Amino acid sequence: MARRETATFSMSYLDVMCCGFGAMILLFMIVRNTPGGALEVSPTPREGSVLELQKQLFEIRGETNILNRDLNAKQEQLSEYDLRIARLERELTDAQNRIKATNDQAMSVDSEAGQLALARQSLTDEMKRLQERMQVSVQSDSVGGVPVDSEYVVFVIDTSGSMFNYSWNRLLEVVTETLEIYPQLKGIQVMNDEGDYMFSTYRGQWIEDSPARRQAILSRLRTWNPFSDSSPVEGIIAAIREFYDPDKKISVYVLGDDFTGNSIRDVINTVDRINTETATGERLVRIHGIGFPVQFAQPPRYQATGRRFAALMRELARKNGGTFVGLNDFY
Repeated sequence: MARRETATFSMSYLDVMCCGFGAMILLFMIVRNTPGGALEVSPTPREGSVLELQKQLFEIRGETNILNRDLNAKQEQLSEYDLRIARLERELTDAQNRIKATNDQAMSVDSEAGQLALARQSLTDEMKRLQERMQVSVQSDSVGGVPVDSEYVVFVIDTSGSMFNYSWNRLLEVVTETLEIYPQLKGIQVMNDEGDYMFSTYRGQWIEDSPARRQAILSRLRTWNPFSDSSPVEGIIAAIREFYDPDKKISVYVLGDDFTGNSIRDVINTVDRINTETATGERLVRIHGIGFPVQFAQPPRYQATGRRFAALMRELARKNGGTFVGLNDFY
């Protein structure tokens, strides 16, 4: 009985095993015969995709080079702009400085112009008084405050560029007017402020007065332009030393617009030593001065020499029996 149970169990077990094994074989055969496939099919072959990516890479690199060149060009252009801006800023600063200097100079010119206007008004009033005095009497020993008792006259004329270029016609008028207040002279002489003679053949000699000689002097004076250092000292000294004569009444007329010498006091002292006083207290020769305001039409920095000439001639005229006349125009 025990053997029968054992046999029954063994047959059942084998049946189950065979059925399971057969099922596995059948399942394996079914799976094997089913066709395989990819989950997603690429529309482009792999080789074409690589070539396309390489082409895009080359294009990107080319565009990168172009952009780099453009960037470098823009940076260079920006540097040029920076330099131009810096240069324009410097020019603007310079222009602002020039404008400020011009404004300061304009203010100074306005101040000088106001002073000059007052001076001209004063000179105009003085000229009116002088004209009234000239009409008092032709028998007087002075005309317009200028003593006319001299028989000999020496003109010492500034022939510098400022006089010759800007005031020469006015100077011709003044010389003509001066000669007219001396109807008859015994002698005339003309030299420039350096002591150079207008007529070298008359060096150290008097030119005899006559209408023809006066006309010759004025004609020559129109184009006479020897060198001048704008200092009348040499001409005054030459006139005194070469023409002084105790038996003659001599007047020296100094015509100019500026004095560029070093010291006014030195000039006055030098003339004092040469043009000494006589026993009667008079000087050997009279010294008159006529000032042309040429420098006052120039910028302020050039006007100092004009004021120095006026100061010099005013003092020389005062100490040497003469008169200084400052004109209110030079043309």
